[in-house]
Amino acid sequence: MSAGARPDEVLDGLRRHARKLVAELAGPVRRVRLRSGENVLEVEWHGPAQAALAPRADAEPVAEPATEPVSAPDRLAVRSPVVGTFYRAPEPGAAAFVAVGDLVRPGQVVGIVEAMKLMNEVTADQAGRVVEMLVEDGKPVEYDQPLVALEPLATRGS
Repeated sequence: MSAGARPDEVLDGLRRHARKLVAELAGPVRRVRLRSGENVLEVEWHGPAQAALAPRADAEPVAEPATEPVSAPDRLAVRSPVVGTFYRAPEPGAAAFVAVGDLVRPGQVVGIVEAMKLMNEVTADQAGRVVEMLVEDGKPVEYDQPLVALEPLATRGS
């Protein structure tokens, strides 16, 4: 939260961003999550299935969600929090957040998804080792699409 801003002012700003984002999307939104410091605004609608949505005429084609690579029972998937464009690094030319073979911890950023000029961090829910990057840098992604495949870490003492 910025210095001097009250939580209700921050939430008002997040609401304005959410309204603008939702107004610019092609169809009903399933989930929007915006964060500023400790303040989080999360909205989810339960509407018709995404298959019934018509794509916008000016929208780029969206890659089909990968299901095969993460279907193995020993793999976890880090999934996209929103529809947008996936980036492996914080900015062009910078090192990727993670690479195959890296160990990640819960809450660690593994990428970002840009949606309407908002950068949404993609974080790992569980600890694991990156075994595959399922989406290329700069490619469009769908909500809940697997982005990174993780091999869970064995728990000690079990």
